[in-house]
Amino acid sequence: MPPRDLALDRAPDPSPHLHLAVALDGAGWHPAAWREPDARPEALLTPSYWTDLVRQAEGGLLDLVTIEDGLALQSESSSHDDHRIDRVRGRLDAVLIAARVAPATRRIGLVPTAIVTHTEPFHLSKAIATLDYAAAGRAGVQVRISGRADEAAHFGRRTITPFTAADRADLERPDVRARLADAFAEAADYVEVLRRLWDSWEDDAEIRDVTTGRFVDRDKLHYIDFEGRFFSVKGPSITPRPPQGQPIVAALGRTQIPYEFIASCADLGFVTPHSAEEAAGTVTRIRAAQAGTGRSHIPGLFADILVFLEEDAAAARGRLSRLDDLAGREFASDAEIFAGTPTELADLLQAWQAVGLAGFRLRPGTLPYDLTQITEGLVPELQRRGAFRAAYDAGTLRGHLGLARPVNRYAATA
Repeated sequence: MPPRDLALDRAPDPSPHLHLAVALDGAGWHPAAWREPDARPEALLTPSYWTDLVRQAEGGLLDLVTIEDGLALQSESSSHDDHRIDRVRGRLDAVLIAARVAPATRRIGLVPTAIVTHTEPFHLSKAIATLDYAAAGRAGVQVRISGRADEAAHFGRRTITPFTAADRADLERPDVRARLADAFAEAADYVEVLRRLWDSWEDDAEIRDVTTGRFVDRDKLHYIDFEGRFFSVKGPSITPRPPQGQPIVAALGRTQIPYEFIASCADLGFVTPHSAEEAAGTVTRIRAAQAGTGRSHIPGLFADILVFLEEDAAAARGRLSRLDDLAGREFASDAEIFAGTPTELADLLQAWQAVGLAGFRLRPGTLPYDLTQITEGLVPELQRRGAFRAAYDAGTLRGHLGLARPVNRYAATA
């Protein structure tokens, strides 16, 4: 039987603490972040860059980091390449970054992004299972769809009608809604295949008995026999069941169809409200969608906030303004943009948490500066208020999020 941390089989006691994550992307989320004095643009493609950032986040006792990824060069347009050369362009594979960082960290969760529209679930299932082994039970994956024609052209297996800027501005238009629903239906099937493949080995399928010469009990490997609209997958996986049983599945949602996907498929949802009232409405919509699925598990909801932090609020706003000048335009984001002090941010987080959010995913405007402000400014402030942990109390990502290790569906019915 695979070695297992005892913390894997139980969830920690519930607590009033909020959860914190950071979203890592290049030199930071502001397009001019790479031009900051403490930025490391020459190191963006090195292991040490990512290891240093994740270790810093772990030093702040954060629940997890997410690592951004894509299938095309970064662009300020959501539908096509903007051909700019004054922005960070080019990235490493997020899953491989997480695998490289895993042995250099001990407690923090690692959640790389994977684009599921053009990739195969069998390949991703074993990649994330392998990451869970490398991280000793701290892996997850943020699944994302692709709606760009240039990304589809990299694979050549199908053509798609791209989501244009006009489409994204009117997601409730019937034809746009139908295409979006189709893309998320495919993603839902994809996640179902992932979960079945992770369960296709029972926990004690590996015997490793030298005396009898039996390494594996073949009766404890199961065909998943998935037949759906988008995939036909026989299984079983070639990777034994991950240490967590089921690594965490996360997704970002901004409108109703992604909310329904989070409600039915995800363990963790990232949302983008711009006020406490909007956060409350988002929570209500996702909870209503979850109730309609008959699913017993309620996904945790983290609000995304893009942060520029300083000890003085005016200095934070001034730094954002200076970055905007370097970029040549005012910065805009789907998430709320916060420029202020760690104390002011702590006030906002606690006010928003009260409406039903489990936690927050902070997007550092610049790296490493704003990550340092989070770990050395915000975290101590929340700890002083009794609103954030003083030490890690679980050994796995599921444990950090209060989720028990799930029963294997096939073992339960074998």
